[in-house]
Amino acid sequence: MWRFGFFFHEMAFGLLSVFLPLYVIAIEGSLFDIGIMSASALFLAIPFSFFWGYMCDKTRRYKRFILLSFATLTVILYLFTFTTSIELLIMLYAVMWIFHVAHESPKNVLIAELYSREEWEKAFASYEIFAKTGWLSGLVFGFIISTYGIEAKFTLLFCSALNLVAFASSLVLVTDPPLIFERSLVKIEKTVDFTYRGIALASKLLDGIRTNERLKRENLYAFCSGLVLFSLATSIVATPLPVFFSENLALPVNFVFGIFVLSSAGGVAGYLLVLNKLNRQAEKTHISKIVLFRSILVFILIAVILMPLYNIVLASLILPLMGFTHALFLIYTLSVSMEFIPEGKAGLFNALVSIGGACGAFIGPFIAQTMGFIYVFLITSIVFLLAYIAFKISR
Repeated sequence: MWRFGFFFHEMAFGLLSVFLPLYVIAIEGSLFDIGIMSASALFLAIPFSFFWGYMCDKTRRYKRFILLSFATLTVILYLFTFTTSIELLIMLYAVMWIFHVAHESPKNVLIAELYSREEWEKAFASYEIFAKTGWLSGLVFGFIISTYGIEAKFTLLFCSALNLVAFASSLVLVTDPPLIFERSLVKIEKTVDFTYRGIALASKLLDGIRTNERLKRENLYAFCSGLVLFSLATSIVATPLPVFFSENLALPVNFVFGIFVLSSAGGVAGYLLVLNKLNRQAEKTHISKIVLFRSILVFILIAVILMPLYNIVLASLILPLMGFTHALFLIYTLSVSMEFIPEGKAGLFNALVSIGGACGAFIGPFIAQTMGFIYVFLITSIVFLLAYIAFKISR
């Protein structure tokens, strides 16, 4: 039940994910403004991801940071209703993102500490199903309000109210874990396992037994590089994508929301798959395969431009698959990262995602504005391939 508040928070940000880029264009902004807004927010979030992660692990109090996040988002989204200035909108959005990341690290640690390692994938998947159902609901609501032409101010007030409900729900339902030791046990287990494999290999060699076994730890730097590259590629294509459907393909706003509803539904399906078919041993292999498949999907998006008669059909097929693969990737990388990341550095995962996301948030709109969306999809596909190589090396 502690996840209940996150449903309403995700509902608000699901709606905002499509509404805000289109809102910027509607108040005479440009793709550059969207890129600057997204990039500045994500760059500013990087040091604060470390800060919030360090603080929640240091104090061993996680609820207070979740409440701080939801309360601040409520106020800032309310302030959004008083401005149509691009500059002020960018500033408010950047400040909002500082407090948005305040709940991410505590949420991840709560899941890791409330469940055993064998249950992490299922626990993360269960949370994401709940949260992304909220995200999907927000997109559905966006489809409804765009169909009936409800004004932007009401949409922003609604998003503010949703975060207020998230705050009230979390105040009642979220509790800090009484004991915090699961991540430490996992690290001890990995150290013991590595030592055992080393002793077993040394014994075979001393006995004259030939073996092809190699004593190898996971490559943390390659894993982190893959995470940044994946986030970079995702942000390059995702940031200007609502504008691509609205402006380049001339789709009505409710159609744009409809396409992203399908994408979100694909994500929920991915979480359901992880929840029902869990294979911890193969998760690192799954990560690289997922990244490769996502590279192919983005490359196929070029056909949406080259085959205008089938653009809605192709987009309706590709985006759910992209949502599906992103869901699988998130669960597997979150579970693996919880093994790697030491206590006190719980914000590292979100910081790495923010680094890639911030760079991509600026690069994507810049390429779209200056070179066109074909190059956005082509470059994104190449960056996904680089991420695939990094994850292959990390195993």
